[in-house]
Amino acid sequence: MSNDPNTPGAADDDGLPEELARIFRDLNGGRDLPPQVVQQLKAMGIADADPAQVASMTSQIKAMFTPGAQTKGVDVAAATTAARERLTEELTATTGERGAVLAEQAVQVASLWLDQVTELEAPGLTGEAMSRAEWIEATMPVWASLVDPVVEGLSGAIRDSFSSRMQGPDAPDLQMLGLPPGMDLSQLTQAMAPFVDAMASHLMTSQIAEAVGALAEDTLTATEAGVPLLTGRVGLLPGNISGFGEGLDVELDEVWLHLAAREAARMRLFTAVPWLGPQILAAVQSYARGIAIDTDAIDEAVRDIDPSDPQALQEALTGGFLNPSPTPAQQQALTQLETWLALIEGWVEHVASRATERQLPHTAAMTETIRRRRATGGPAERTFAGLVGLELRPRRLRDAASLFAALEEKAGVSGRDGVWAHPDVAPTGADLDDVLGFVERRASGGGDESDLDAALESILREADEGGSAGGGEEPPAT
Repeated sequence: MSNDPNTPGAADDDGLPEELARIFRDLNGGRDLPPQVVQQLKAMGIADADPAQVASMTSQIKAMFTPGAQTKGVDVAAATTAARERLTEELTATTGERGAVLAEQAVQVASLWLDQVTELEAPGLTGEAMSRAEWIEATMPVWASLVDPVVEGLSGAIRDSFSSRMQGPDAPDLQMLGLPPGMDLSQLTQAMAPFVDAMASHLMTSQIAEAVGALAEDTLTATEAGVPLLTGRVGLLPGNISGFGEGLDVELDEVWLHLAAREAARMRLFTAVPWLGPQILAAVQSYARGIAIDTDAIDEAVRDIDPSDPQALQEALTGGFLNPSPTPAQQQALTQLETWLALIEGWVEHVASRATERQLPHTAAMTETIRRRRATGGPAERTFAGLVGLELRPRRLRDAASLFAALEEKAGVSGRDGVWAHPDVAPTGADLDDVLGFVERRASGGGDESDLDAALESILREADEGGSAGGGEEPPAT
């Protein structure tokens, strides 16, 4: 074998292929490898490997330990593929071309009815029939963005556990880990960071694929969960709607129109009120970002498995690693999220009912059926409960629907829809506790333009004060 280090598969003075020797020296902080390390590597047959084997081995080691070579966060493409693979076939008469026609026509009719009962407009919205697979592909990027903070926390917890185990007083024998003695452990744990990130990514990717795949088989409309998963289109899932309609004493065409009215109202709200969708996503991400990882579970998983077997570690961690006790910051995010979800669904329910009550005979019954479906915990709740311990349940749906009904009766359609003008003047959880008091304040003039003007004036005043002071701490939240 040639001793020229530029020759592929060449060996250095220690008898190791130069490319592999360089990688191991980098792992050892740039220092020469201890003789016993070289002897162990030779004993593994590396020195006698043919050039093709050396090239393959080098590529694998670089991929494992090169920063940026591994995936961070949820792998959207892999999650989409895995979720689609678990789907069952949609065998209904309303899939395909018939489903597309039904979706387009139902949304067109529902939109005309909504025009008569709300001043919020979204003229660009169109109806679209979506298969389960199409819904997964369209919505997976948003689901992944909501779970990414958990992946980051999990990666950090695994790295900390590995570092503690390998550098603490009970550190294992390196030979038992499949590593040569004399290696710089701090360099090794740092080099393993990309691999750990990829491990956490793979774990959460498989879990979100399972959850969203299950959700795809049950969700009736694209944004039934109350989260802005789509933009610019009103998505309906014909196969799921047919299955849902089979258990009701209502004609399927009427079921379509009810669901189209609700989804069109929800998408109209998200479109006409551009700040609302980001508020929902931010609340979910804030909760996920603050989630506590059960470090004891991580330590136990790392301690009880063979660290040379990544698959074993992934299987051990699948058993659960989320701390179910929310932090104060999480509780605040959860309270805000539940309020937003209740307000959205309350407005959607009220406006859709107003749009269909004179057009369809079973509006009251359908409204109650869908309300129970959301309130008792549907597929969206199970999805997030499994992923981040978070339930997307509009717990105060009835209170919110009552608030919008009372507001319309007292202040008209303009007064009802005017609460969406700015987040600072939208109803709060306290307002849901005192619906009549909120309605009276709005109707008496405190809830029309004046609230928005006061909120904007306060924001500008705080900005001016902060600028004149040259910065400073934010005022305490009230």
